[in-house]
Amino acid sequence: MSTAEHKQTEYRELTIGILTVSSTRTLETDVSGQWLTKLVKSEGHMLVVHRVIPDDAAIISATALAVISEFSPRVLIMTGGTGISPQDVTIEAVRPYFKKELSAFGPIFAQLSYAEIDSAALLSRATAGIIGRTLVFCIPGSLNACKLACKDLIFPELSHLVRHMEE
Repeated sequence: MSTAEHKQTEYRELTIGILTVSSTRTLETDVSGQWLTKLVKSEGHMLVVHRVIPDDAAIISATALAVISEFSPRVLIMTGGTGISPQDVTIEAVRPYFKKELSAFGPIFAQLSYAEIDSAALLSRATAGIIGRTLVFCIPGSLNACKLACKDLIFPELSHLVRHMEE
């Protein structure tokens, strides 16, 4: 089946979870998470959870696995903790649980970022993979990075990715 044919048989409503990784934000100050919440709903999907958790590898991995187990989202978008500072441990916390990695996601995101922010794109370690039956995207926490990742990569392909994941 071609890509166009897959996209014609899209899922109409997907369950999506959002985890913001930040030791300084709250649900009220999580601008990126609030934007993602609106996007999920405007795209006709169902938000099943939105939480803010601290930059702690054990908490990140435990929360991601708990959300996947409890809510069974088709997609989990994790924002924050993808940089290179010592407290940026989102990827280290979830990558060991990937049964498959979407290895093109990070490089394509970096390429798109480079077009917007030049060489500062080197600071991002965005990644994506599959944990259980959930697509997991780890993206930077800035609003501009969330918009770029979601509008240009994630949401245009969500249904297509889920379809392939379930084959």
